[in-house]
Amino acid sequence: MHGQSTSLQWGGRFAQEPDPLLLRFGSSLEEDLVLAPFDVACSRAHVAALASGGIIDPSAASALDAALASVAAEIAAGTFAAPARASGAEDVHGAIDARVRELAGDAGEWLHAGRSRNDQVATTLLLYARDRATYGCRLALSIARFTLASARSTLSDGTLLAATTHWQPAQPVLLAFWLEAVAESFARAARRFGRVATDARESCPLGSGSCSGSSLPLDRTLAATELGFSGPSRNALDSVGDRDVALDLLHAAARAVVTASRVSEEIVMWCTPAFGYARLDDAASTGSSLMPQKRNPDPFELVRASAAVASGTLAGALGTLSGVALSYHRDLQSTKALAIAGVEGALASLAAFERAFPHVRWNASAMNARAGDGYVVATDVADALIAAGVTARRAHALVGAAVALAEAETRPLDGRDLARLALEARLDSLEAPLDAAASVRAKRTSGSTNPAMVARSIDALEDALEREFGKVAV
Repeated sequence: MHGQSTSLQWGGRFAQEPDPLLLRFGSSLEEDLVLAPFDVACSRAHVAALASGGIIDPSAASALDAALASVAAEIAAGTFAAPARASGAEDVHGAIDARVRELAGDAGEWLHAGRSRNDQVATTLLLYARDRATYGCRLALSIARFTLASARSTLSDGTLLAATTHWQPAQPVLLAFWLEAVAESFARAARRFGRVATDARESCPLGSGSCSGSSLPLDRTLAATELGFSGPSRNALDSVGDRDVALDLLHAAARAVVTASRVSEEIVMWCTPAFGYARLDDAASTGSSLMPQKRNPDPFELVRASAAVASGTLAGALGTLSGVALSYHRDLQSTKALAIAGVEGALASLAAFERAFPHVRWNASAMNARAGDGYVVATDVADALIAAGVTARRAHALVGAAVALAEAETRPLDGRDLARLALEARLDSLEAPLDAAASVRAKRTSGSTNPAMVARSIDALEDALEREFGKVAV
């Protein structure tokens, strides 16, 4: 193989061509294609570092930058993938290198000076993570702001529902309270994405070479600045094998989809006739090929499943890294592939959730009608006993017995039960909420479902999002 293949970035020390099947086995081109625009940005910064260090002359730098700009245009136009696949390159980095050599002529032979694919891949992956984390943050913020606005508009309606634990009726809450809870969870998702985007700007591996740095006078500070990093990485051995940000991005994406999955579970259940709390617009529903009556909440079911896929992909990516020593080893190719696949899948699911959620229509009358079912005011009655001086354990037992009696008589808790409980607890009288609306109004603590507290929480989260994210476009 002396003389080196034009499609590979190595080969001079080999006497034979590589086995094509093994070469194909080692190829990462397909999963790398999403990295193409970031690799071009990385290469343009490397050209600037080469020129600033006096390694290449201005004319070579100009030719290289013009060729890379042409490749960037091909990528943006969607015309790069087909020739990249036909090039025989092992990965997108090699495909771009080969294309630059075609376009820049002799100057193209200088592009890889002082650079290894090790520092190139590490840098490109950070640029990708920064971009996707920013996108994930915008998606999560969009969902948080939409649900927060829905909570505010619903608060004035006073719509009630029976919150559940273990899928059993638990206590009455406002629908606005539930919506604000959803907003809180997606605000946390946005913060996780935001932290990843910040970390992806910290340290630039470019110029680290394979594992020990370079003997060429590369201007690493200029390259880092060109790419929007705070500065160059401090240790080449660490930086070429560091995949922390990529894994943190996958974790943030998986966590966000798990949040969407939990909300999706409630929506799927609430769309069933057994609940009847919600209905999806036609635009977000699908039908059955056999049953004409079917109206399926498929987007939310698919989001629910995607959380398991993202979680499994995260575990797999962590596993590929667990036995790898410092510096670069080919195992990291699988880490990269899993991270990219997991992130792209998770963000697609999050985008589908963002698009589908506004199509949910709440059935306030059904929610209100069932908000008091299942003895959900029992805790309020127990609290009333405790406030009157009865111990928590005795109050729990007394109210439990009252619920059992009412259930046997197929009726809700009523004034007769309060009178009986007062007698059993040796109280002159006992007053407690006996309907869902009264239960909600009776709450006193911050963060509770009391309408005033819900309004306060909505205001506080809106202020926090404005303070932390400002006018981030969504």
